[in-house]
Amino acid sequence: MINLASDNVVGASRVVLEAILAANAAPEASYGSDRFSREAESRLKAIFEHDLKAYFVTTGTAANALALAALCPPWGAVFCHEESHVADDECGAPEMFTAGAKLVGVPGVAGKITSGALEHVIKRYPRGAIKAVQPSAVSLSQVTECGTIYTLDEIKALSAVAHAHSIPVHMDGARFANALLSLGCSPAAMTWKAGVDVLSFGATKNGCLACEAVIFFDPAKAADFEFRRKRSGHTVSKGRLLGAQMLAYLQDDHWLNNAKHANAMAAELNTGFKSIAGVRLPWATEANEVFAIVPRRMADAFTKADIAAASWYTESVSLPRDEYVKADEVFLRFVTSFQTKPEEIARVLDVARTA
Repeated sequence: MINLASDNVVGASRVVLEAILAANAAPEASYGSDRFSREAESRLKAIFEHDLKAYFVTTGTAANALALAALCPPWGAVFCHEESHVADDECGAPEMFTAGAKLVGVPGVAGKITSGALEHVIKRYPRGAIKAVQPSAVSLSQVTECGTIYTLDEIKALSAVAHAHSIPVHMDGARFANALLSLGCSPAAMTWKAGVDVLSFGATKNGCLACEAVIFFDPAKAADFEFRRKRSGHTVSKGRLLGAQMLAYLQDDHWLNNAKHANAMAAELNTGFKSIAGVRLPWATEANEVFAIVPRRMADAFTKADIAAASWYTESVSLPRDEYVKADEVFLRFVTSFQTKPEEIARVLDVARTA
């Protein structure tokens, strides 16, 4: 079977698994006070060229929800794209962890919000109005739910709008490495230099077993985060096994090499699909996700050939204005990973051409 439904379907990389085994071999301090976690945080400081506080958790949902809880009170509003992951795919975790804050959706094509749209929506919630939730955070997905990427100028413009209203900026970086390589910039340039205050630094989709980091570029904003993490059940007693994962992930550019391969496989699939009649790509392929509207007979052929892709939302508001999914078509998402093989991409394209 060729499974391109998600980059979560693949396991951890050998490098990460070996690091876990090595960290498992001897006793070590517990609850995140171990040498692996300390060294991983130091490595993150070097990579991001900034003083920071990093807290390791096991899931992206925990990373996003806890990060937003640190920024947003129960009577606050988090502004995000209306089809963002935090809005549609966290089962209400941000609302629960913030003790009831409101997620306010901002419309935008291709999963991205514009600075103008953000400004317009923020003004609907005047600060100090008792009857309204208070503007408290902006959350940007990088990569977006449509596989697209915010440029540095777009991040700066959105951050400028947020900061003008005294609102901190959170970045959901579940596929951070994929976006970074696509833009060809430094981690610092895509985050704190562009105005990002808190980052959910994803690693699980790109080679780790279960490890994400919540990174505060202003340590003062993390004043009570250790209590939030403990209260949520995400302070892992054997925290060295998270620190070891992150350390191995970052060493010798392992994280970047994994993402580079995944992006290259997606680019190859994207190029092949463009040459096949009947296939439409509604959004640009900018990282490791390819979205394709295909004839139903082609989708059926994928199924018969044991090729798995994810069925996507046919009524997505992120589609371009004149684009829609017809009755005899299927909207699919293909996600490549560090384990995707060139011959698997060739097989998918061969089945598509035949169909």
